[in-house]
Formats: sequence, structure tokens, C-alpha cells
Amino acid sequence: MLRNFQNVFRIPELRKKLLFTLALLVVFRFGCHITVPGINPVALAEFWSRIQGTLFGLYDMFVGGAFKQVTIFALGIMPYISASIILQLLGSVLPFFQKLQKEGEEGRKKITQYTRYGTVILALFQSYGVSIFIERQVSPSGLAVVPSPGWGFRLMTMITITAGTVFLMWLGEQITDKGIGNGISLIIFVGIIARFPGAVLTEIRQLIAGNRSIIAVLFLFALMIVVTAAVVFMTQGQRKIPVQYAKRVVGRKIYGGQSTHIPLRVNTAGVIPIIFAQAIMFVPQTIATFLGGSEAIQTIVSRLSLQSPVYWFFYGTLIVFFAYFYTAVVLNPVDLADNMKKYGGFIPGVRPGKRTADYINRVLTRITLPGAVYLAMIAVFPYFIVKSMNVSAAFSNFLGGTGLLIIVGVVLDTLQQIESHLLIRHYDSFMGKTRLRGRKRFL
Repeated sequence: MLRNFQNVFRIPELRKKLLFTLALLVVFRFGCHITVPGINPVALAEFWSRIQGTLFGLYDMFVGGAFKQVTIFALGIMPYISASIILQLLGSVLPFFQKLQKEGEEGRKKITQYTRYGTVILALFQSYGVSIFIERQVSPSGLAVVPSPGWGFRLMTMITITAGTVFLMWLGEQITDKGIGNGISLIIFVGIIARFPGAVLTEIRQLIAGNRSIIAVLFLFALMIVVTAAVVFMTQGQRKIPVQYAKRVVGRKIYGGQSTHIPLRVNTAGVIPIIFAQAIMFVPQTIATFLGGSEAIQTIVSRLSLQSPVYWFFYGTLIVFFAYFYTAVVLNPVDLADNMKKYGGFIPGVRPGKRTADYINRVLTRITLPGAVYLAMIAVFPYFIVKSMNVSAAFSNFLGGTGLLIIVGVVLDTLQQIESHLLIRHYDSFMGKTRLRGRKRFL
């Protein structure tokens, strides 16, 4: 393994790409500590202690703690992700976007441009909401989070945070074009992994204070390795449908006559179902935080709290639903069948056209079920650990859930790109004898 790491830095082009990527990620982490002007940090820290378990806490995880501190990167890259998902969903409904998706490189450029415009619009609206939300808050000790509220603060916050989001979008595109890996995914990855040292230190303090035995700590780290291995196994899982292309004679040349396959992933939807399900499940608790403490509201919140089996049931059910829903959005069996028929491809034993589309849809439906159940189990697992072993919520995020899935997906994608550079120049594979298979990005 040490020799393989040395090989990475022996290739000048690859070394330059890696250092360029690391430099831009350092810039991102530096910006996560520059607070928006006009905020009292002491009052903000006191206020934040009340809303850890709400939708804001989930959002803060994706932006690496920048939202909690209301920094210039408070929205992170999430407006860009939201705009991308919206356009992807519109592509399955509106003919205009469907046409763009089929226009090849030019169509992708136009979709990227619309995504950028959508990112700016969403960032403006969200930053305005952040400014209104922050300036209305008061810490438990009575300190105002924003000492001088008003339109001056709101406009300053909107301009600062929107500019930070656009800058992050540019950073992500620069990493994708000139660095290693998908830049947008790496920014989210770094934001999540930045919490890992603090989570480990919390567990070490628990051990030093005598609240946790050494055996329990070792068991937790061993469990983290096992769960990560399981996530890697399921993330790489595929169902290969064989495809045969008939021979075609064009002039003096013969085309086709080759065998290939369609790789259908067990987890086609990636991490999106968990994000959607978490956002919905956090809504009641988030609303209760601002509506007060009436008895009816508190009853609903207690039924849907993280410690309630009702929460786990609805959470898992929503994940399964969104897994099927998003798979149907991103993968259309009819389009696959039409493209195969257009280029003379067919599945052995299955007629081209509608029969092929029905066959692909049937296979996709069957393999999506274990993928959806696996997502639900990974998402719910940290809550069982927190309840049974009294583990901190920060550390439990690395034992499953959205954070672990994103970390595994980004690492596999980045290693696959590094390995491609090494193999092109006849170096040993980065992972030894194991060859990483290419995969779609998870977002």
C-alpha cells in the first residue's frame, strides 16, 4: 500500500491534480470559519444548543458546521444540489428538459447553465430566510443574536452568503475540471469528515471520565469498520443484464456483433432517499421549536422523536418509498429499450421494444427492494447505537446514515479516478489486486 501511495506522487500530472484539489478544499474549510458581519457569536452559540435535533442540525452536517456559525459558506453547496435535483425531476416531466437531456454535450451545457441560474435564485431566497430567522432569535440568557437587525443586515447577509455559495460552486467545478474526483461531492465529503476528529475526541473523553470501558470503545470502532465494509459491498452491488448487438454492414465495414451488459445498481437512488426522508421527519420537530410548547404539539413531537419506534417505522418506510420513486425518475426502462433497439441491441431471449422495457422494469423493481431495505437499515442503525450504548450523536453519524453513505460513495469514486491514472501509466493498481468498478456519482 505504501508503494502504491508513492506511485501516485511519481506521476507529475496526477500529483499536480491532487495538490490542486487539496488546496481548494483547504480554502473551503478556511471560509467555513468566516462569520457573516453583524452577528453576536456568544448569543449564536447559546441559541444553537436548543435546535441540535431539528432540520437545521441536518443541514449543518452537510455544510461542515458553517450553518451553525452563520459563515459566508452557511448554505454550503446545497442550493446547487437542490437546483440539480429539481432540474433532474423536471427532465422526467417537461418535454423541454427531456429534449435537452437527449442533445448530448450541448444539452448538458445548457442544463449546467440553468443549474447555475437556479443555484443563485435559491441561494438568494434561502439567505434571505436565514437573515430573517437569525435576526429574530434571542439566546436563553436574553442576548440578541443580531444586535442591529434591519434591511442593512438582511442585504449584507444575502449578498455575502449568496456570493459564498457561488464561490463554492466555482470551486467544485474547478476541482472537477482540473483536480481529482467530483468537486461538488468532495466539498460535501470534507464538510462531513471534518466532524470526525471532534467525535473521536468526545468518545476518548468519555473513556477518560470512566463513562465508557475500553472494550466498549474498541467494539464501537470495530463496528464502524464492519458497517463501512457492508456499505461498500452494497454500494458496489450490480445486476448485469446481458446485451447482444447484431452485426450491421455499412459500406465495406461491419459494425456490431459484440456482447456487453447493462449494469443496474442495487442502490440506484444513492443517498437521495435518506436525505428526503430525513427532511420530512425533521419537519414536526422543527415546527414545534418555533410554535411553542402546547400539549398537542409536544405529544406529536414525542411520538416522532428519535427515541420513538414510531419514528423509526415511518423513517424506514419513507426511505423505501423514495428509493423506488427516485429510481423511477433517474432510470427509464422505456428509454433504455428504445436506445438498444435503435442501435441493433437486444437481450437474449427477450423481444426488442416493449418486452425489453418490461423485462428491465421487472429486474429493476426486484433489485431495488433489497437496496431500499439496506438503505433503511443503514439509516436507522445509528439511532439504535445511540439508544443502546449511549454514544454521542456526532460519532453515531459515522456508524451509518447519510454521512457514512456519502463518505463511502465519494471515496470510491475518487479512488476509481486515481486508479485509472495509475493504470494508464502502467503502475500497479491503487488497491492492489482489487480493481474498483466505475460507478455513477451519488448526487
